Amino acid sequence: MYRRKRLLATLAMAGTMVIAGAQFGDIIGDAIKVIGIGAAVDRFGPDINKAVNKLQGFSNTEATMTKVVPILSIGQGTHIGAAQVMGPPDKVKRVKAVAQLETDAFGKVLRLKALIPIESKNIVSDIKRVPGVGVSAIIDIKL
Repeated sequence: MYRRKRLLATLAMAGTMVIAGAQFGDIIGDAIKVIGIGAAVDRFGPDINKAVNKLQGFSNTEATMTKVVPILSIGQGTHIGAAQVMGPPDKVKRVKAVAQLETDAFGKVLRLKALIPIESKNIVSDIKRVPGVGVSAIIDIKL
């Protein structure tokens, strides 16, 4: 019961922040959205992970584990969403975020995105891939 009230209070506060941000212009609104996404993923990641596992029929075992982490955009360093990662428990525990790399190919006919599980949320100076872990789901957060 207490957890539900806390969730509702957090969501109400985030909603108020987004509405207030829209009134002060795109730059401030975008900053509030970024802070809100990061906070939501940090706070509700385990609950989101359970929902994704239920949807896909996954269960954490001794051999395989799942976890929800933020997606960080390389070049901007911003939280742009969330992803579920999957792999051996010892490796999944090391994942702190998923880095998203983007580029165009064939004269901008294709847009390529790579999602890479990494050990840090500091993508400016500390990008270390966690081998053996893959992205099993993308979570879109509607703002």
